[in-house]
Amino acid sequence: MPSFPDSYARPTILVVEDDQDMAEEILAVLSSEGYAATHAVSGDAGLAAIRAAPPNLLVTDRMLPGLDGLALIECLRAEGIQVPVLVLSALSSVDERIKGLKAGGDDYLTKPFAMGELCARIEALLRRPVENRETMLVIGPLKMDLIERTVHRGAREVELLPREFKLLEYMMRRPGQVVTRSMLFEDVWHYRFPPRTNLVDVHMGRLRHKIDFPEEPPMIQSVPRVGFVLNDLS
Repeated sequence: MPSFPDSYARPTILVVEDDQDMAEEILAVLSSEGYAATHAVSGDAGLAAIRAAPPNLLVTDRMLPGLDGLALIECLRAEGIQVPVLVLSALSSVDERIKGLKAGGDDYLTKPFAMGELCARIEALLRRPVENRETMLVIGPLKMDLIERTVHRGAREVELLPREFKLLEYMMRRPGQVVTRSMLFEDVWHYRFPPRTNLVDVHMGRLRHKIDFPEEPPMIQSVPRVGFVLNDLS
């Protein structure tokens, strides 16, 4: 995963881990990958931190003093907090993995693990669309009707081709988040391995031409060497 420039919103990750050495190693890796990572030493501290400011993703150890990892997840889900959760655990049995997923975890990684796999799992979880039943997406002056398949910027209707519509929908579900070309290839074009082509840039150029007229504040911006971001102008 490429690093995100400081001028753009970075995905936030809370790591709940009572092993200080493990926590420091994870935080260092996440920071080097461009994430804004914070740490809590217990389930109770993690719950309080999430209630105060929900992160984009939670990484929690299974075994914690006081409120353990599964109890933490169950509390979050009971309160309607749907932050994606990656569970870390030295308990590797199938039953334990099932318990973690049934408690509301989204993925389960057994210790010891490679940091590269941890980062890959995190990136995969962050790519998942937020589950909701909305039929209208609104980001600043931009409105997308998912039923009528129409897009408006203010009073102006924006006519999009099907692929452009999917591309814009993907970004509108992630306002302010830098999306990489790799993410777009995999999630919009469904290519398992990004091809060596400027396909994304060509489609993004056409989309920007339709969304951002010269006299309008630009909503879609390029992030050099990384990807693109949709800014909320409200």
